[in-house]
Amino acid sequence: MTPRRIVLGLVATLALVVGAGAIWMTLAPVSFWAMLTPEYTGKDITVTEAHQRAVDGDIILIDIRRPDEWKKTGVGEGAQPLDMRRDDFVEELTKIVGGKLDTQVALMCARGVRSAKMSKKLTEAGFTRIIDVPEGMLGSRAGPGWLGSDLPTRSYDEES
Repeated sequence: MTPRRIVLGLVATLALVVGAGAIWMTLAPVSFWAMLTPEYTGKDITVTEAHQRAVDGDIILIDIRRPDEWKKTGVGEGAQPLDMRRDDFVEELTKIVGGKLDTQVALMCARGVRSAKMSKKLTEAGFTRIIDVPEGMLGSRAGPGWLGSDLPTRSYDEES
């Protein structure tokens, strides 16, 4: 090989690496974000609407956070605590709705991430009217949250 061919080969390889890197940098943030962002694209409501509709009996509002979170902040008035980490979560929710998978069920967590993920999971499990409450108890980009909206809570104890 001549030195000229070696240089041309190195330049071509460098151009290929730079081009591939540019494509990666363009697409990687989208791919990475897609992996982190829940893919639930169903209905969502504000905490104020969730509270009113739960108190009125129009929806079943489920607080899917952990018991230690319920103890710290309380549980929103009208919400039923059901830890999403339970192995029997879907079965227990099915019992709560009396086996009617077309019941309107709204899910709330702390900041809307877990509720979006669980909304997707429940939709895949056959529930047809799942609603996400993306503000959550503590607030998110979607809004101030249950506590920030000064909505009523009740204390949580393990017997309730």
